[in-house]
Order: sequence, then C-alpha cells, then structure tokens
Amino acid sequence: MPKNSLASSDRGVLGRRALLQGAALAMGAGAAAPLLTSATAEPAPTSAGGSNVVAKAGTATVEIESGKIAGAVFRGIYAFKGIPYGATTGGENRFQPAKKPASWSGIRSCRSYGGVCPQDKGTGRQNDEEAFMFQWCDSFEDEDCLRVNVWTPGLNDNKKRPVMVWLHGGGFAAGSGNDLPCFDGENLSRRGDVVVVTLNHRLNLLGFMDLSKYGEKYAQSGNVGMLDIVVALQWVHDNIAAFGGDPSCVMIFGQSGGGAKVSTLMGMPAAKGLFHRAVVHSGSFSLSTTPTQSRKLTDLVLAELGLDASSVGKLHSLPYADIQRAAQAVMSKNNPRVAVALSITRMAEMLNFGPVIDGSVIPAPPFGDKASAISADVPMIIGTTLNEFANGMNHPEFEAMTEADLTARVEEFHPGKSKKVIAAFRARTPDVTPADLFSRIATASVRRAAIKQATSKVALGKASAYLYLFTWQTPMFDGRPRAFHCADLPFVFFNTDRMENMTGGGPVPRALSEKMADTWIAFARTGNPNNGSLPKWAPYSPKTAPTMIFDNTVRAELGFDKAELASIG
Repeated sequence: MPKNSLASSDRGVLGRRALLQGAALAMGAGAAAPLLTSATAEPAPTSAGGSNVVAKAGTATVEIESGKIAGAVFRGIYAFKGIPYGATTGGENRFQPAKKPASWSGIRSCRSYGGVCPQDKGTGRQNDEEAFMFQWCDSFEDEDCLRVNVWTPGLNDNKKRPVMVWLHGGGFAAGSGNDLPCFDGENLSRRGDVVVVTLNHRLNLLGFMDLSKYGEKYAQSGNVGMLDIVVALQWVHDNIAAFGGDPSCVMIFGQSGGGAKVSTLMGMPAAKGLFHRAVVHSGSFSLSTTPTQSRKLTDLVLAELGLDASSVGKLHSLPYADIQRAAQAVMSKNNPRVAVALSITRMAEMLNFGPVIDGSVIPAPPFGDKASAISADVPMIIGTTLNEFANGMNHPEFEAMTEADLTARVEEFHPGKSKKVIAAFRARTPDVTPADLFSRIATASVRRAAIKQATSKVALGKASAYLYLFTWQTPMFDGRPRAFHCADLPFVFFNTDRMENMTGGGPVPRALSEKMADTWIAFARTGNPNNGSLPKWAPYSPKTAPTMIFDNTVRAELGFDKAELASIG
C-alpha cells in the first residue's frame, strides 16, 4: 500500500516511505469449479424488502467463539466489520503476544471498521494526484486494533466456501485492512461465492521492536506483528464455518508489504496448516532483519528516549507518539535518503522495523536460494506491476526525461553498466520514450525478485508457482502513473468501478477485472488459477519462465525479458 511519495527533488520517481520505515517490503491440478458471475460491478438490489443495505435486528446475526455479533446486508452479501480477534495490545500488553478477546453477552454490533494500529501515514495524502487516485479511507488509531472484517454470501449454511484472507500493504509500518475502498469484499464475495476476510494487526515499532535482550517477557517482541496475523488465521480456522467458509480451503494474499507478510508466514511454524494457497503481489523482497540489526535499532531508540535496561518498562506507558518520534529520528540519522526505486537494492543496509529471523518464531529466511520447507505444499501466485515505483504520478516533469537524463539515472542504479542495460531494454521496445524505458529499468529488480522467489519455491518440488506481470496502464493524468505499484488491486477485488479514480471505471477495466477476479477465485478454490477466462497458465519453470501478462489482452509469454534481467546482473 502506498503511504508516501518523494519530493520533486527525487526527480519524478514515485516513492513509498513505508518501504523504508517498515523494512517490510523487503520484505518480502484441475479446472476450477463454475464461478458465480455478474455482468456489472453494481448488481441489482437483492436484500430483504428491496433495499440495497439492511442493518436491523435479526437480518445478519451469527455466533462466534466470543459471543454473538450483528452485521449488515449489502445487496445480498453479509458484511461484518471490526470483529475482535484479540484483546487490546496497549499498556502492559504492548510488545506481548496477542491475548484472546474477552467474551461478551448479548449481541455485539460489528457493522463498522474498528481502530487501526497507530502509525505514520506518510505524506501521500498531501499529493493531490495520488490522493485523488487512492481515495484513502482513514480510520481512528488505537492500540485496541486486532480486528477482522468478513464478507460472505451465506451464514451457517454448510456451503464450505473458499476463504480469501487479505493482508494489507504499507510495508510493516503502516496501512490497514480497510484503508483503500477496493478492499471492500462485497463484489468479490458475490462474484465467486467466496468468503473474503481483511484484518488489522500491529505495525512498526508496536509490532516489531525487538526487546528480547531485556527479559524473557519480551522474547517474541520483535515478531508480535506477524504473530497477530497467525492469531487472526487461527480465528478464521475456528470461526469461519459460521460464515459459510471452509477452514480447510484458505488462501492468503497480499500486496507490497502484505506480500512480504505472505512470504514471511510461509516460513513460520506457527502458521503451518492455517492456509493452503498463497499470492504475493509486488512483495517478493525479503524484509526480515537479523537479531543484530533489530537489537541495534532498539538500543538506539531507547538511547534517544533516555531509557536503559533498568527503565525499559516505561515503554509500556509512554505515548506511542513519543516513541515513534524517537524511532523516526534514529532511522533518519542512520538510513540514507534515496529514491525508493533505488532503495529496494539497499534495504539490507537499512535500520527498519520488520520481522526478525530469531531462530524460533521465524527460524530462517522463508525464501532465498532455498524456500522454507514449512509451506512446501502450498501453491503460489507471484507477480509484479510493470512500472511499480518509477512513474510520473505527482510528477508531470517525469515525461520530459531526455536520453542524457536516462543515462545518468540508470548509472545510479547500475554504475558502469548504463549503456549495456539501456541497450538490452531498448532491444525489445525500441520506440518507447526515455521515461518509459527508465521506468522499466528501475522496476526490473522487483520483477527479478519475483522470479527468484518463484524459482526458490518450485525447487522444493512439492507445489506449483505461477508468475504474472500486470501491464495495464491507467488512463488517469494522461497515463503518467502507468502500471504503478498497487494498480492491480481493484482488478483482483472486482472493484474497478468502486476505484474509478484509479481505473477510470466502466466496461474496459471491468472486463480485465472479471478475468483477474475469476482467476484468483479459481486459485483459492483449487490451487490452480486456470479457469477458462484466460489462456492456459503454465506453472513456473526456470527453463521456460512462463508469465501471464494481464492487460486489455491477456496473454502468456515465455522468458520474454530474460536478456533485460540478465543485463542488470
């Protein structure tokens, strides 16, 4: 999820401070059953009495472990929002593994999103074009933030529907399960007869501050944000049948930092068996940190606050804002300021809050030369967008790039190799502008990371991986944003009309959205994305490198960018 854009001094490259702060974008068989389809994204009202939305006693009530909850009905889809899956994480519960929520008597109203983890949202909302396109849905911040949201076509009907659990982006620093309108699961739930779940969990220093050297009570503090997600998945396992879902058919999918969370879960023993398919959107970088890095960051933050081992307990009562300011000061002093597209290649050098490879909660990097065997039997879809972080959103001047500018910028990324790299990328698309060519070159490391993750996955020889590239270009702002980071999200959620400021709305993007949503639904249902709405999608193989290209014309290609990626080393 985008949370910030770099200033114009960063020369038109779309930036995301969340990637820097969160250390978290790093990170990081048979045909499908028939799908329920809808000709438009806004179907005719189907709720009781002919109303589009119904919220009254007796229309959407279900009992879960903690008690009874009431939701609402949106055009025939039941929606429950802000359901607690854990107790408050404030006060003495800070930096501790999540505790179960208290039970309640009577019926609890769960019709609006709950609080989100306290966070620095960055400056993206201050950029007019970006704010226009993303339409962020801000919610109140609260350390009582462990909430799930559920959309389903039926309650207690024993239908055993596939369950699609979404993990939001924003690195490991920011974001929520409801901060973009496209995360609303109504249309996706209806289209595929599936249960859609989104969730909030602890982020930034609240989720990933490694205090383990300061006492046994903090042994898991560096990973409580990821352990929150495990607790949410356990909640899904224990409760989703009441919502018509199948706990043995759960897909996790996430974008950017959410993709990194998906990757991290695949290497966590505590998450084993709680999900059965996985999708990584633009999040194949390993954002995990070592204990040495994480403890160094913690020590510097404590020093900035004037705390030491004898006074570390004060962290439980200090206002979050005070700790956050200290953490930001430390990271500003220690991390170089570079364009995000370039920083992706330097994340290992930076101090950031993210999952810790502690040998226990996360025994080893989930992906690398070899993928974790913990989730060897879980099939994956892995992909990126064509232009990711390097485009003209907020920056009309980006389009005026000259050949000399192009060479200078590529030299920053690939010192001494700019001419070779430019020639390799121009060979396949000789007529594109310098801005277009630079965008592809700057994004190539993201695409390469996805390929490496797929290669690592299939080397286990247990389950398939499927590789995609989203190349559809938004018409907004004369097409300057291109196929930007997050551009694929409305399409997967079947919400291109809901996100018309991003897609333009109407039948053209909706036609692609139908194909993508049906494909993700098929994968959730069977572990195989093939469903008849697109060309045959072959599992990834390092020899042929098949990639599904999602654009107005969907097509499958083999190794089309091999020479380009080879040129960047």
